[in-house]
Amino acid sequence: MKQFFKMMFASTLGVFVAAGIFMLLFFFILVSMMGSIGSSPAYIPKANTVYKIKLDGSLTDNTTNDPLALLFFNIETPPSLKELLEAIRIAKENEHIAGIYLEAGSMTTGSANWEALRRALIDFKESGKFIVAYGDYYSQGNYYLCSVADKIFLNPQGMLEIAGMASQTIFYKGILEKAGVHMEVFRVGTYKGYVEAYIQDKLSDANREQIQSYMGTIWKNVTQGIAESRKISVNDVTHFAESGLALSAPEKAVECGLINELKYKDEVEKYIQEIAGQTDRKLRTASTDKIVHIKTSKKVKTDQIAVVYAEGEIMQESAESIYINENIISEKLITELNKQKRDEKVKAIVLRVNSPGGSAFLSEQIWHEIIEIKKEKPVVISMGSTAASGGYYISSAADKIVAEANTITGSIGIFGMFPNTTGLFQKLGITTEVVKTNKYADIGDMSRPLRDDEKQLIQAHVERGYDLFLRRCAEGRGMSKEAINEVAQGRVWTGEQAKELGLVDELGGIDKAISIAAELANISDYSINHISGSSDLFQDFFEKQLEEIKTTVVKSALGNEFEYWKTIKLIQASSGIQARLPYDMQPL
Repeated sequence: MKQFFKMMFASTLGVFVAAGIFMLLFFFILVSMMGSIGSSPAYIPKANTVYKIKLDGSLTDNTTNDPLALLFFNIETPPSLKELLEAIRIAKENEHIAGIYLEAGSMTTGSANWEALRRALIDFKESGKFIVAYGDYYSQGNYYLCSVADKIFLNPQGMLEIAGMASQTIFYKGILEKAGVHMEVFRVGTYKGYVEAYIQDKLSDANREQIQSYMGTIWKNVTQGIAESRKISVNDVTHFAESGLALSAPEKAVECGLINELKYKDEVEKYIQEIAGQTDRKLRTASTDKIVHIKTSKKVKTDQIAVVYAEGEIMQESAESIYINENIISEKLITELNKQKRDEKVKAIVLRVNSPGGSAFLSEQIWHEIIEIKKEKPVVISMGSTAASGGYYISSAADKIVAEANTITGSIGIFGMFPNTTGLFQKLGITTEVVKTNKYADIGDMSRPLRDDEKQLIQAHVERGYDLFLRRCAEGRGMSKEAINEVAQGRVWTGEQAKELGLVDELGGIDKAISIAAELANISDYSINHISGSSDLFQDFFEKQLEEIKTTVVKSALGNEFEYWKTIKLIQASSGIQARLPYDMQPL
């Protein structure tokens, strides 16, 4: 028997040792392969190569490739806005790139990102090179971008969707009542409409007014942009939308001057081959991933401008946060900003904000860090598609704010919500009893309604938070608190409107923000360092894999109900007073 246990122990130890060696080898292989991913070889294009941009996927400001997907499944994440802008610039300057081929797909993003890409393509055309667009189907956002092309082709059986903008709000009051749940709401701001979905069954007049206002401004900019690029009138564009011609025969789009010709994809690619001067049997193209790896003559410069990305909900990391969005703005942003503050090579920081807001507490902590950085070096905000509520809170601390004309911003206001589940408990036959040492020890207990004195305390807390928000914005913008309050009240503005109101300094993209940062830092010869925000590569990598597995399981189990589940998780994760956009923005 003793011999048996000795053999069993030896065998078990051997298994563990072998497993350990295998895991160690796998780790070193993974490190090596991940390193090779991050240092792709330089790409040298052949003469007359065409840069092909496939407009697919969800466009974010800044993404990093998923190493696991790349290593084992050869799946690449769609290029980010940063990568596309860089690739378009490189393609403009490289003598071997003959032009750009835009293939419309299902790409979705905010209207401000479409604007940034349009501006880059218009700049590209100054080189004299061509831009050709083709689509089986053009979504409104895809067409807005493609309208800058020299020639726009549509499949003879395709569709051009120009129908105008619409916003839908889902109200949960009815289902909450059926479940026996009543939401206790505390807010400051006439236009802070986020809470309306839980306490009303339709939009308030104030909320409807602000939605109509910002959508009208964005639609005006879109139609003007299309009209200018296509050399037609704004009335021609609105006529197409107003008449429902998106559902008519494709020939109508040609008649209205929105499409040049109806052609099949192979015919378009043959046409591109001809104008590019290619003689190959097949159109020779290069993707964004290849273009960004074209070797350019860049000198190593001592002075740097750090571009730090703040994208997603502002919230402290929790178990619930992984179900909401793969991008969240957490305490890690403060750590990263502090790191850039201490780096002597970094002479200025551009913070790229793309956020609907979130935790008022965390917004204040980020605001404080930016104030501390400003004592040593300038900070400039570059607003993406959305920089509202908490997103504006953190932006207000900067030296300068740059926004796109169609950026959604403002929404200066806060709120808090407490569910009262008394009705639900009664329906389920659940009773509770509380033993406490002090009067307010059980404040926020969901099993009973809030008392009037508790409501007064919470409302006063929310009002103090709003007053602090006003003071922060007033200090940052050099305005009086009263003047900020006039344009606050939770009201949502476009970047164009915000500039007129003094909430934004300049209109433009991230390039303009970088240029302003260089001026403030008094530097002219510098390099740009884009910061992804990941402080620990391997920790972030393995955490992301775990989060993706959890999210995939939940999505598979819930199907179409996943978005509703995500909303519930957002409420659970949104602890404390919130400074958040009134609703989720839909892409153009």
